[in-house]
Amino acid sequence: GSESKSAGELAASSIEKALDLTLQNKFDAMVTLPVSKSVLYKAGWKFPGHTEMIASVCKVKNPLMILCTDKVRVGLATIHIPIKEVHRNLKKSEIINIAEKFSKSLKSDFGIKFPKIAVLGLNPHAGESGDIGKEEITTIIPAIEFLKKSRINIEGPFPADGFFGHESFKNYDGILAMYHDQGLIPLKLLAKGRGVNFTAGLPVVRTSPDHGTAFEIAGKNIADHRSTLNAIKLATIIVTNRNIIFTKMNVK
Repeated sequence: GSESKSAGELAASSIEKALDLTLQNKFDAMVTLPVSKSVLYKAGWKFPGHTEMIASVCKVKNPLMILCTDKVRVGLATIHIPIKEVHRNLKKSEIINIAEKFSKSLKSDFGIKFPKIAVLGLNPHAGESGDIGKEEITTIIPAIEFLKKSRINIEGPFPADGFFGHESFKNYDGILAMYHDQGLIPLKLLAKGRGVNFTAGLPVVRTSPDHGTAFEIAGKNIADHRSTLNAIKLATIIVTNRNIIFTKMNVK
């Protein structure tokens, strides 16, 4: 496999066309496949990923990126930003907004009636009572307390290493990570190449496999199809769940 500007232009136009047709209800969902970001940038692409582009067209602020297996669902409080900027982007209001979207998606998209959500801390040991960072005390805990009063079943913040290391994740329907790699590294280890990326909070259903382009294995007939297959299956499940809710809302 190799990169070229023309390939980037074709990829960008394909994504835009697929989104346009889905917004027109010509399709029930869209499954986006891996694409080289550098090629898209060369073609004039202005977004760090599919998620941000689709959200921009749909005029949705702060889309929720969820990576999942059949049993584990990880949502991200921040997405594609440098690690040094994460703490500046973690505001109480934004965490509340993302957690509310997460809870709603677990109900309407995944069919979980009473979802239970865990929140991971930003700092090592979840800040160690403020000795290793104050964000848990100043931002994350106040957001969790507000959400609890709103009757969202949410707990935390938990130290990320122990939470995954001791398999505490098995006790929750959703896990809210504070930044990209905090959530995606353990999820991808658990998924073993079968995970799915889903963007919640959009007017369209969009899923994708949880891996990149892997140009180095192009033409070798060794690619694993399971993540793409699961992305298609999850899109079908989410469309079905949303239709069930819509039907119930319109029953006279």
